Amino acid sequence: MIDIPVDYDNLISIGSMMGSGGLIVMDEDTCMVDIAKFFLEFTVDESCGKCTPCRIGTKRLLEMLDKITKGKGTMEDLDKMEELCYHIKANSLCGLGQSAPNPVLSTLKYFRDEYVAHIVDKKCPAGVCKALLSYVIDREKCKGCTLCARACPADAISGTVKQPHVIDPAKCLKCGACMEKCKFGAIYKK
Repeated sequence: MIDIPVDYDNLISIGSMMGSGGLIVMDEDTCMVDIAKFFLEFTVDESCGKCTPCRIGTKRLLEMLDKITKGKGTMEDLDKMEELCYHIKANSLCGLGQSAPNPVLSTLKYFRDEYVAHIVDKKCPAGVCKALLSYVIDREKCKGCTLCARACPADAISGTVKQPHVIDPAKCLKCGACMEKCKFGAIYKK
């Protein structure tokens, strides 16, 4: 949809909307499930609580998104989310509640494959959702310098000097400190 003119009518026609003049550009390193969750967190915090669809519905929607980003979602959750989105849109009293489900509906429509990857493959294609990540050391590239092991706050990396190291996934906090310290590019997210 890169050729869609950015104006009120064209954005409405594709299920988007004009905001307050800002435009957010994202690439393949952005998890669309996490983005939907981010915008929903805002709505949950900003809800006045007057109407049930917005007050309770957005919280349930956020719980389902959280479940999916933790790798615990089911395919049935996608259908439930979509149904809940339309219920919230149709029954909320103000514009906040009526537009709250839009990021979820939009990402479900255009990036459904990312939701499926989170649910079926237990992977975040963008490498953003921590619960679905694992850090791995490439034995061929690791020089055994121990920088990663010294940087690890969980003591999850073991190995001897000048020998390839390994990460214990049970101990790993998925903080990325090891990857930042590695001068050889031996640590990557999987």
